Amino acid sequence: MIGKLSELQKEKNEQCTQRHELAVERLRTIVTEETVNAAYISYFQDCTLFLLELENTQRKIEDGIWDSLNLEEKRSLNRILYSDIIGEKYQTSYVNQDYACEKFGQEMGQLLSLLYTEIRAGIPYVFEQRKDYLTILYELFLEVYTCFEGMSEEENPVPKPEQIKEILYWYASDYCDVFYADRILEQMDPSADFAVQIIEKADLDKDDYLYEFGEYISKNELGTAHHLRNLPQETLQKMADVYTEGYRVGFINTGKDLSKKSIVNIRYSLGFEKVICLAIENFRKMGLKPVIYRAASSVITKREHHKIGYYGAIANQQYEYDHRQDQALFMDKRYVERKLEVMKTVFEQNKEMAAGVAGPAVMEIFGETPFSPEAKETAPSYDEAQRELDLLFSSKSGQITNEYIKGEERSFTIVAYPVPEIGADYAKIFDEVIKINTLDAKLYEKVQQTMIDALDQGTCVHVKGKGENQTDITVQLYPLKDAQKETIFENCVADVNIPVGEVFTSPVLAGTGGILHVKKVYLNGLQFRDLKLVFDCGQVIDYTCSNFETEEENRAYIEDNILFHHAKIPMGEFAIGTNTTAYVAAEKYGIADKLPILIAEKMGPHFAVGDTCYSWAEDTPVYNPDKKEIIARDNEISIRRKEDPGEAYFGHHLDITIPYDELGSIEVQCADGRRILIFADGKFVLPGTEELNRFLN
Repeated sequence: MIGKLSELQKEKNEQCTQRHELAVERLRTIVTEETVNAAYISYFQDCTLFLLELENTQRKIEDGIWDSLNLEEKRSLNRILYSDIIGEKYQTSYVNQDYACEKFGQEMGQLLSLLYTEIRAGIPYVFEQRKDYLTILYELFLEVYTCFEGMSEEENPVPKPEQIKEILYWYASDYCDVFYADRILEQMDPSADFAVQIIEKADLDKDDYLYEFGEYISKNELGTAHHLRNLPQETLQKMADVYTEGYRVGFINTGKDLSKKSIVNIRYSLGFEKVICLAIENFRKMGLKPVIYRAASSVITKREHHKIGYYGAIANQQYEYDHRQDQALFMDKRYVERKLEVMKTVFEQNKEMAAGVAGPAVMEIFGETPFSPEAKETAPSYDEAQRELDLLFSSKSGQITNEYIKGEERSFTIVAYPVPEIGADYAKIFDEVIKINTLDAKLYEKVQQTMIDALDQGTCVHVKGKGENQTDITVQLYPLKDAQKETIFENCVADVNIPVGEVFTSPVLAGTGGILHVKKVYLNGLQFRDLKLVFDCGQVIDYTCSNFETEEENRAYIEDNILFHHAKIPMGEFAIGTNTTAYVAAEKYGIADKLPILIAEKMGPHFAVGDTCYSWAEDTPVYNPDKKEIIARDNEISIRRKEDPGEAYFGHHLDITIPYDELGSIEVQCADGRRILIFADGKFVLPGTEELNRFLN
């Protein structure tokens, strides 16, 4: 392996050696045992074989055998570790709740499926050489196995589900101060450099390095790495510079002092190491040490199915979705309070380090086949009390984070590139995206300022769809007191949100209402069809889509993935995207449904539900290039932060875009009765914005 084990991790591994060996010895005997109820033998043998495969790989790494393996051997091991969730095998795998519940009943099936899923979280522990983590997993499995062992058919053939639930609960609670504490620390500690060492020390011209991470490697990661190897060095440097310069300029444009910071959090998908390596060098020149942490794998550390951190291919999106709310099987108030306590303690013990965190620099991917999940009755889901607890955790954890990594002092940047799965035109699309990500910011700044000058004259903006699009919505605007010094909309060029191309504001909720409708949109990796949200007083009051057969399923899908189970959630942002270059490219290559919201939001007007763009930093003055202060940073809900932050923030911000081809008009309505058209008849009609139509014609 490329990375060197830290002295602390060596010590932890040594301390658990005896426990580890005893656990492994016991696992090896289970394979041939038939001491549990016959119906459960297959399950425990499958789990045991998987754990022994983990141990086998762990030994190869520990003994240095891994380094002598050829590429095909490493590839084969990678496939083996993920084989039980890929394709048709998932249908008859015990990690699939449908299959587990069919075999063991709903309660026990869900619990044992969770256990197997948690065991699979051990894959990254193997490659990071966290023997202490593996030992904990082995012991968890053996504790459950022992409950089943020795029971006869005549007596009590299996333990009660409550007994297994209790074991899982105390595993999650007791090991919060291990798994969750380490998770928080690794998000801000540059010495946790497993990924950084691979990126900086590996031979990035060979595929071998991709298998060092322990993530699933597919054609996307391999194809991306191959493509980057064939790009000129100046192109790679240009990609890195756009990424890191956007981050730097974001601090300047928001009046924040980057010199006070020492740590940057880099999040990306495997395959982009050639660019990330150059970006690390750029960041170091800014005085920022890289922190690159893995997307969480344990039920203790995950936030549903979202991938936050670096990751490889998602081997099975349905599997990830099925297990997104596994915590529902044991979550209670005591557990949530325990996690918050651990979080607070870790931050307090490392507050100087936390103060140095500048914020995330994110490189997203897009182009995967759009995923519309199957809703399963066997998948655990939060009850009402648990939803309240989850919302409480989101709110409280956000407050704790902001206490130590202050919102008014941090920034971010985000950029996106396609992966080979996008289709045969991948290389051309990639070149097109590089072009889109490096458009002339000064040109867009001038055009967008013209648009802002018109918008600043209005009291509201009216947006209408056309054809089958039923959008008919009015957005109330913040009143200006001094038009010479103040403005309502931010002129967004290529800094925190790359590429260029939008003007945005925080709407006044009172007076904002109507229907937002889009025929197809891709949000957080999930496809929504015929999505319709109804707003009143700036908040969602009704909603539907056509992903599923029943209205109940459609509403539940939106509640889970757009509303995040808030009784009411406001419109946190209204924006007008101006990147017609991106729109034309999407139409040319037929990839509109595969674009990330980062680019899609620049291709028409968009509306965000949740927090404003200024959450946790509303009191920090922000100025446009024309030196006017953007005053629309709060709304009627976010202003509650002054009394109770828990009432002000939702922990989410989700953009939904109406594409130009579904858009009828955008009209500014003024107090004196004037109406100023921004967009109509498929083009920008405001004088001074004609340049945007050059790509639409």
